[in-house]
Amino acid sequence: MVNVTVTFTITEFCLHTGVSEEELNEIVGLGVIEPCENETASWLFDDHAAIVVQRALRLRQELALDWPGIAMTLTLLEENDRLRQENRLLIQRLSRFIKHP
Repeated sequence: MVNVTVTFTITEFCLHTGVSEEELNEIVGLGVIEPCENETASWLFDDHAAIVVQRALRLRQELALDWPGIAMTLTLLEENDRLRQENRLLIQRLSRFIKHP
C-alpha cells in the first residue's frame, strides 16, 4: 500500500482552507501548524495541516474563539486524546493482573 502526502503552497493552502495569508502567518506563529521541512525558502503545508486548520476554523466559527484561544484549545484536545489512549493501554495492561469472576 502506498502512502501519499499532499503538499500545498501558501496560495494553494489558503485557497483550500479559506484562511488569508495574514491568518496563516498568525496560525503558524502560534504553533497551530508548522510548514513542512523543505529545501526551498517558501513554506509548504501537508494535508494534515489542512485538517488541523479546518478543525481550527470550526472552533472559531462555533465558539467564536480567537487564534490564541484556538491554539490553546487544540493543544488541550490533543493532550486529552493522548491521555485517553494512554489510559486505555494502562487499563488493558492492568486487566491481565486482575481476576474477573
